[in-house]
Amino acid sequence: MMLAIVTTRAALGLDAPEVQVEVHLANGLPGMTLVGLPEAAVKESRERVRSALSNAGFDFPNTRRIVLNLAPADLPKVGGRFDLPIALGILTASGQVPAEALEGIESVGELALDGRLRPVTGVLPLALAARKAGRKLIVPRENADEAALAGDLQVLPAGHLLEVVAHLLGQTPIAAHRLAAPPAPAACLGDLAEVRGQHQARRALEIAAAGSHNLLFAGPPGTGKTMLASRLPGILPRLTDDEALEVAAVRSVCGLPLAEQWGQRPFRTPHHTASAVALVGGGSWPRPGEISLAHHGVLFLDELPEFSRHVLEVMREPMESGQIFISRANHERRFPARFQLVAAMNPCPCGHLGDPRQACQCTAAQIQRYQSRLSGPLLDRIDLQVEVPALPPEQLTSQQAGESSAEVRTRVLAARERQYARGALNAHLGGRELETACALSSADRAWLAGVLERLRLSARAYHRVLRVALTVADLAAKPHPERGELMEAIGYRQLDRQLRQG
Repeated sequence: MMLAIVTTRAALGLDAPEVQVEVHLANGLPGMTLVGLPEAAVKESRERVRSALSNAGFDFPNTRRIVLNLAPADLPKVGGRFDLPIALGILTASGQVPAEALEGIESVGELALDGRLRPVTGVLPLALAARKAGRKLIVPRENADEAALAGDLQVLPAGHLLEVVAHLLGQTPIAAHRLAAPPAPAACLGDLAEVRGQHQARRALEIAAAGSHNLLFAGPPGTGKTMLASRLPGILPRLTDDEALEVAAVRSVCGLPLAEQWGQRPFRTPHHTASAVALVGGGSWPRPGEISLAHHGVLFLDELPEFSRHVLEVMREPMESGQIFISRANHERRFPARFQLVAAMNPCPCGHLGDPRQACQCTAAQIQRYQSRLSGPLLDRIDLQVEVPALPPEQLTSQQAGESSAEVRTRVLAARERQYARGALNAHLGGRELETACALSSADRAWLAGVLERLRLSARAYHRVLRVALTVADLAAKPHPERGELMEAIGYRQLDRQLRQG
């Protein structure tokens, strides 16, 4: 046979579009030509495949002209994942492997010069796509557990090209891989019972967990802002199976281990020196950033005003849409970014504005410049803004423990069940659904309009007040918010007003 076609898949963000590796052995000057929009690592596969076939003892058609086409031609091809399909295509076109043996099979893997198979990144999205197409999947042995997470998929792991060929020839069939045991959910570290005092901050953390609201803690150093934020994953519900797969797919594309945090909501803490590309993703061949690694979890930004204003502003759109689109001249990538933002900041550059323990050394101009690093549109998108004051010594040294994470989590789960019955978490409700769920009385609506006018809150802030008030009502098992819930929700916007005024 002079023409062979082998099926594999490319990596486009979290998508894995099908690629047909077409191999044609033709008459003419000996050589190997690779077409189909390959980048440098794919072009180099010609030499890896040639050496792997020769060192594994196969006949390489040195006297023929070999044309390799990766179709579709306008789809970018990146990485060494095409080595194994190219090698199988050459073996099939030269008659060393029967074409019918490759029917219903996809393959992926990088080849060493001696024919060994090396693991590649992004196997889980590929496995999910192969499962949907109803095909078997040949992968390097190190990728077998990851591919098996896709569920109802026949995964064939191999450590060497010889093993793959022996399987296709029917000599030594490869047994389908099964996970020895499903990944065990990781335990959350830290408990809310360890937090002393800070009752308002604890209440805000519970509301944020119940409704998936964004949260900002502001206060002097050493008041427990970071400690409180780190306790949020412990009061959130576990990931569902579908959510765990989505989170694992993002980690797979980034080349990160999947099992160590399986089932646990991500908690990402980028440093304030992170660039915009590191935060939202990008690069010449776009990869997910921190907001995508925090998908279905928490993105914690400590020392919020120390982040570049440009870096913070690029988060505004994904905070609303739950996804990020990264466009380049000839392609576009979409990455999920349904994260919950939790941030912490000091009130001034020295950190001691309003701190009874130590006098502030900053000038009014320094304070204004520091606080103005946070734009109004960004603050609008943060539902809960809470001051975390310094604790008096008697609270700090108290041995009385607060509520545990397990107790708070019970209320959070009950509130979320009410929201799921309405169709979505409160933070994600659309305007019409939100108004219907709140069902404010005429008196409460008129009162709220007057408060919004006095505080000069935007339309976005108005809807976020309603969302928080609805979550407060859900925690209290009320059918809809009333004046008390509205007042509490508005109280969480007072810091917004202070920061705007500088």
